[in-house]
Parts: sequence; C-alpha cells; structure tokens
Amino acid sequence: MFTGIIETTGLVAGIESEGTNLTFRIESSLATELKIDQSVSHNGVCLTVTSVADGSYTVTAVDETLKKTNLGQLQIGERVNLERCMPANGRFDGHIVQGHVDQTGICTNVQDLDGSWLFDFQYDPDIAGNVTVEKGSICINGVSLTVFNSQDDGFRVTIIPYTYEHTSFRDLKPGDIVNLEFDVVGKYIKKMLVGYR
Repeated sequence: MFTGIIETTGLVAGIESEGTNLTFRIESSLATELKIDQSVSHNGVCLTVTSVADGSYTVTAVDETLKKTNLGQLQIGERVNLERCMPANGRFDGHIVQGHVDQTGICTNVQDLDGSWLFDFQYDPDIAGNVTVEKGSICINGVSLTVFNSQDDGFRVTIIPYTYEHTSFRDLKPGDIVNLEFDVVGKYIKKMLVGYR
C-alpha cells in the first residue's frame, strides 16, 4: 500500500523487451536503499524490484500493465515518480493508494498562476467504477491530489511549488497521458450503489 506522497524521482536509464514484457532500469537515489522483491510505485504503478546495482535497479512491467498504464510510452531519460510502500508505523500523509492503475487519462490544459499551477485532465467515464467527487482524492502518476471542478469525464487539480519541483509534474504538458488511480473508497461505494463488475 502507498500514500501518494512521492519520495523522489528517478530517470529511465534503460529499457529492454522480453517477449511482451518491458524491463526498465531506473537510476535513483533510492537504489542503495532497495532490495530485490521490494515493491515500488513508478508513476503510480506498483512494480517489483528484480535487481539492484550501483545507483540503479530494474523492474519489469507485464503486458497487462503496459496496456492499462502509460509505462509503455516511457523513453530513456524520462523522469518517473517513485514511492516505496508505506511502513506499518508510518504516517498517512496522502490517501490509500494501491498502486493499481484504473485507467489512463489525458492532460488537457496547464495554467501557470505565478505561485501554483492548474492542471486539467479528462478520462473515459464509461470504465466502470471510476468516479471523482469535489474535494475528493485522486492519484495522478502516483501523486496524491485533491480534486476540484469534478465532472463526469474530467477534473482539475492545483499543484503547489514543492510538488511541481519534486515530481514529474514539471514535465507534464497538454496532450500527455497520465496514470489514474481513483479513490478506492469511492469505487466500493459506487459498486454497492450501481452494481458494476
């Protein structure tokens, strides 16, 4: 389980195809603290560490993950948001994030407000269970954020300078695809009321 509070970013240093899978080599300051079999969130996707070397580590994304996330579009040199699993004695600073991306969305607008940034996103409302509510939580590329201007197929978030500078939001531009994990509590409630599968 994660919280959506990004620890640091990493750089994609290598990508290798293995059948329908992709193995990513990530350079990060976290590498020296990681061990094989550990779970790490990459842009909101929970992946297992498969090897650790000097200043880098590897993770593999299977075909199903590549189809439902933006990981298959990553390029060498691109920045990714990283978060290790929440320790049992840790503080819950974000919200419950499983690292299981529900679907991708698209950034439709970025507005610089000279002290904060507004980001607008759209998503397919026909995918069962995915819903936002005003002042509710959303996880975008692994970052826990608060929704406003909630609509049936989109929403807006505000990014403070610290988040902008310490995550891949500084690289995000209109037209970019993002990973979305909707609030798990909202998904359960919607399932109980609507009965989707």
